[in-house]
Amino acid sequence: MPAVSKGDGMRGLAVFISDIRNCKSKEAEIKRINKELANIRSKFKGDRALDGYSKKKYVCKLLFIFLLGHDIDFGHMEAVNLLSSNRYTEKQIGYLFISVLVNSNSELIRLINNAIKNDLASRNPTFMGLALHCIANVGSREMAEAFAGEIPRILVAGDTMDSVKQSAALCLLRLYRTSPDLVPMGDWTSRVVHLLNDQHLGVVTAATSLITTLAQKNPEEFKTSVSLAVSRLSRIVTSASTDLQDYTYYFVPAPWLSVKLLRLLQCYPPPDPAVRGRLTECLEAILNKAQEPPKSKKVQHSNAKNAVLFEAISLVIHHDSEPNLLVRACNQLGQFLQHRETNLRYLALESMCTLASSEFSHEAVKTHIETVINALKTERDVSVRQRAVDLLYAMCDRSNAQQIVAEMLSYLETADYSIREEIVLKVAILAEKYAVDYTWYVDTILNLIRIAGDYVSEEVWYRVIQIVINRDDVQGYAAKTVFEALQASACHENLVKVGGYILGEFGNLIAGDPRSSPLTQFHLLHSKFHLCSVPTRALLLSTYIKFVNLFPEVKGTIQDVLRSDSQLKNADVELQQRAVEYLRLSTVASTDILATVLEEMPPFPERESSILAKLKKKKGPSTVTDLEEAKRERSADVNGGPEPAPASTSAVSTPSPSADLLGLGAAPPVPAGPPPSSGGLLVDVFSDSPSAAAPLAPGSEDNFARFVCKNNGVLFENQLLQIGLKSEFRQNLGRMFIFYGNKTSTQFLNFTPTLICSDDLQANILGPTKPVDPAVDGGAQVQQAVNIECVSDFTEAPVLNIQFRYGGTFQNVSVKLPITLNKFFQPTEMASQDFFQRWKQLSNPQQEVQSIFKAKHPMDTEVTKAKIIGFGSALLEEVDPNPANFVGAGIIHTRTAQIGCLLRLEPNLQAQMYRLTLRTSRETVSQRLCELLSEQF
Repeated sequence: MPAVSKGDGMRGLAVFISDIRNCKSKEAEIKRINKELANIRSKFKGDRALDGYSKKKYVCKLLFIFLLGHDIDFGHMEAVNLLSSNRYTEKQIGYLFISVLVNSNSELIRLINNAIKNDLASRNPTFMGLALHCIANVGSREMAEAFAGEIPRILVAGDTMDSVKQSAALCLLRLYRTSPDLVPMGDWTSRVVHLLNDQHLGVVTAATSLITTLAQKNPEEFKTSVSLAVSRLSRIVTSASTDLQDYTYYFVPAPWLSVKLLRLLQCYPPPDPAVRGRLTECLEAILNKAQEPPKSKKVQHSNAKNAVLFEAISLVIHHDSEPNLLVRACNQLGQFLQHRETNLRYLALESMCTLASSEFSHEAVKTHIETVINALKTERDVSVRQRAVDLLYAMCDRSNAQQIVAEMLSYLETADYSIREEIVLKVAILAEKYAVDYTWYVDTILNLIRIAGDYVSEEVWYRVIQIVINRDDVQGYAAKTVFEALQASACHENLVKVGGYILGEFGNLIAGDPRSSPLTQFHLLHSKFHLCSVPTRALLLSTYIKFVNLFPEVKGTIQDVLRSDSQLKNADVELQQRAVEYLRLSTVASTDILATVLEEMPPFPERESSILAKLKKKKGPSTVTDLEEAKRERSADVNGGPEPAPASTSAVSTPSPSADLLGLGAAPPVPAGPPPSSGGLLVDVFSDSPSAAAPLAPGSEDNFARFVCKNNGVLFENQLLQIGLKSEFRQNLGRMFIFYGNKTSTQFLNFTPTLICSDDLQANILGPTKPVDPAVDGGAQVQQAVNIECVSDFTEAPVLNIQFRYGGTFQNVSVKLPITLNKFFQPTEMASQDFFQRWKQLSNPQQEVQSIFKAKHPMDTEVTKAKIIGFGSALLEEVDPNPANFVGAGIIHTRTAQIGCLLRLEPNLQAQMYRLTLRTSRETVSQRLCELLSEQF
């Protein structure tokens, strides 16, 4: 910046400011200001022309008065005149006044724009910088129209100085954010990408901010930035702090630039293998540096170091393709969970919530459960406790569900009121999803009502009634439990609702016990009647008429209650009508008619869990970025029902209430279409017109292989479309949610996804699907549910074909949908003796398939375990005599058969080879499972 000459001190301004500060009262200040305003006005209107110094001084005084909170209605033209000065200080004050006081609707905008154009054309870097700063500060649409085409030329011109390039990049970023439609994409876009290679790191930092924002809306235009960003990041990460002295912040080289580069890379899917290898090295180096002892005790050093680390972890999570990095990131975050800095603990919990959604790092996240539970109990900051609740919810699975639910219930008693409803919803979802023993589920929900009844929404108690009605094995226990709970002196009204409904349906199951005789049940419920609201009283009246059918011996007592004046003459018309109708029904109807009218409720048809829908609504509306949320909700009740009982206790071929609870027995209606052909159950799901489909998209096979051992994540992504999956399989049934995200700002038209498969596959997997809205708005996301049933074993996979119009251009994308035989695995625990006994029984040559192959990935024990578990079989510890080997067992469930499967994986670290042996009772199953699993290592 040019030096200020001695005569630029503006003594008059200093005196005026001193006078203002010395004023003893507000009135004195206003009097002094008015005097000065009158003086300035007279000077501006005087006959004698003011020199540049005087204009600058008076404009500065006006600016100071404005900053004190007083209105300024003159002096604007004098400020504009200062822009034409050749003196830096005068021009600077003019631009400062305009940036602060001139609004976008001012009549002076045209004059200001002309002055800015002159400065931009002057090639004087100081004047160009002032002009660019003014454009960015005002940022009006008029300025965008005037300069959006000029600034990119300045940015990429070869003779532009570095300081001007920085200002131009940030100015263009400001205009793009305020008026994106006015910033034209053109030849400059390919040239601005190469600024990432600029020698001046300030230019690189500004350009990275600009490219990141532009790439979010126009990813195709800037896809070449990925390799350049990785190259620049590699140079920063591998450099010593002395190499980048001007941009090293407390021994951390260029932390702001590193963060921006990592954020830019999150706009794109994982790069090509060559670039990916270099990026992996960078990420490993960042994780390694996090383990090194700090080079300074200053908080600025740790802040900069951790900023880069957390952004690197976000990129690892975004790519979700490197198991080693995911596990390392989880371990690093685990160290932060007990850090003394509250912000670090918060960020660690938040990042681990996302890591818990990855198949590779989920087990590693679970190892920190005790630390997270301790944080829930001891953290002072409510926001950190809320993140701990989110992480417990994300890491929950069948192995730790009861522990996590118990801890959440314990915390609920003292939880902040602002998050109680969310905790209630999460407890209800987890209790339902992982309820192998439904008596535990009933106990949990009743405990939930007792602890936080005011926060238990209708969706929660509706759901518990729905599940009790749909499951015969829990109805008697539920009736007994609610009867005992209602005996408490103070019951929440939601408990009365649940108790009234369940006793009205299943009170007869406990009526044989003298302690819960029909009359006792009635008196217990009626003792709560006068304390309840009108809707609950209406429900209890329905329970009473149900009792008339279940227990004829209490008919007289109930009729007395119904004909009392408090019911027949009730001020509420609903209660009055029910009392009149129920009394008449109990009087005139025969026993057979009563039994028919008041018969037990039939099982409910199942849909998506209304509790889960309420939780999603509470979390906010869906966007394209919610594909990450879909990954994060790894266990979020996609089937609207709990985990099944062990395979040995449920029949495969016979429909049951538990099968209905999966939401697969009551499929949504399929729109009318042409009549089905030979395998017509799939007429709307699996189209028989593969000729219309495009070839498989590049990378489709690689993504398909990744999903063999995982159920959730991003299946496909290009510059226009992102396809995410969230699926769950139980025995021979499954449900898959497909998320289509429009990554552009333009609407997709005629959006038509179709599933295509061969006749053989069509006969072996069945399931209807919901249609998708043919119009997908820019930045929006739609989802499609596909229900699946495995009829018999199969080898092929269906192809998902998506056709739509984007900006008048027809788009056709095809990807393989990861519905593979191993998805119908049910893990089976076996002792060593039982395993080898069964192994010998499957010794026929047709029952065994063996494959010896070279390792394609690093031979990491933990990753191998995670893949075998993700494949679907149980991992049997201490079964094989060689502890380095991996042994698994499970059952493949189809509608027609259950096929036992045993596997043995023998790694050879020296040769970097594996030997995989699979034995099943069916040769085709052994062959297919061997093909699928061998591709994972």
